[in-house]
Amino acid sequence: MTFKDHFSRHAADYAAARPTYPAALFDWLSETCQHHELAWDAGCGNGQASLALAHHFQRVHASDPSDEQIAQAPPDARIHWRVEPAERCSLPDHSADLVTVAQAYHWFNHARFCAEATRVLRPGGVIALWCYGLTHVDEAVDAVFRELYDIRLGDAYWPPERRHVENGYRELPFPFEPISDVPRFTMRLDWTLTQYLAYLRSWSASQKYLRETGRDAVGELAGDFAAAWGEPEATRSVSWPLSLRVGRTPDP
Repeated sequence: MTFKDHFSRHAADYAAARPTYPAALFDWLSETCQHHELAWDAGCGNGQASLALAHHFQRVHASDPSDEQIAQAPPDARIHWRVEPAERCSLPDHSADLVTVAQAYHWFNHARFCAEATRVLRPGGVIALWCYGLTHVDEAVDAVFRELYDIRLGDAYWPPERRHVENGYRELPFPFEPISDVPRFTMRLDWTLTQYLAYLRSWSASQKYLRETGRDAVGELAGDFAAAWGEPEATRSVSWPLSLRVGRTPDP
């Protein structure tokens, strides 16, 4: 299968710059599962979620269609890294206790993936899809962020699937029995300005802008970001809201 590949060309930068997910999210997912033998992390990228899942499950099957992304994943005896599409998983029927998709569901063929997740999950198994929204630092930094996100990049450089991240996957298919009372989670990291700008450069839209214009959209606004940030080496709290859709396959 072909896949929408926005990150392989800068897989190393992506792995270094992307934020990690809160430990509380994986604690809660573990508590929600009846069994803890196998988790499948589909569209795993460089394995940020896969590594966290390995602390709660005996084995993790971590798959991504990008060789370059999997090459950035760290070795771990508990994790089986596999280059394969989410729509065609090598796991046997009814073998996984949990299926996760972290910041990748908007790239999938949704009908084919949901059918595959249904096949792979054991009865009563859990599926969790999540994405994270726009960053928040403070009013001044956020104003420059919106200049970059909405105006400098905008619809010309963001892929159309980005709107599904902005609306928390609410419009995408989810043919599973919803789990109610899902907690709210927020990603928070203390970053320097250099780390923050590296994250902005890892965006697919920033990379497309660079390829098509030869210019660094983030660099063009670096002075404005610096003025808003203050001391460049000072750490600031950067946060992202997480949107989750969590469901379960029927018990036998």
